[in-house]
Amino acid sequence: MNKDLWLTPATWKKLKEKLKEDYPPSVMLIRSKMRSKLGFTDRRHTHWSNDNPRVHVILDFYSEKKRTFFIMKYSEFLPNGQNY
Repeated sequence: MNKDLWLTPATWKKLKEKLKEDYPPSVMLIRSKMRSKLGFTDRRHTHWSNDNPRVHVILDFYSEKKRTFFIMKYSEFLPNGQNY
């Protein structure tokens, strides 16, 4: 079972704006609060292919229940075609 979601920086930016509306600033600024409230932390990953960098934002989930709830609540911001 894969517990992470891969997003483009543009998708993450839209999703992050929505999260800022739904949660206080401390949740997005303090990683331990992000993990306890949302169930994930974010990280950037750069993949090099033919000397072209491709940047992704990865959401690493720590709770299957919170991951499922997150997908249901914010599915409109997640890319189509990704196996959830």
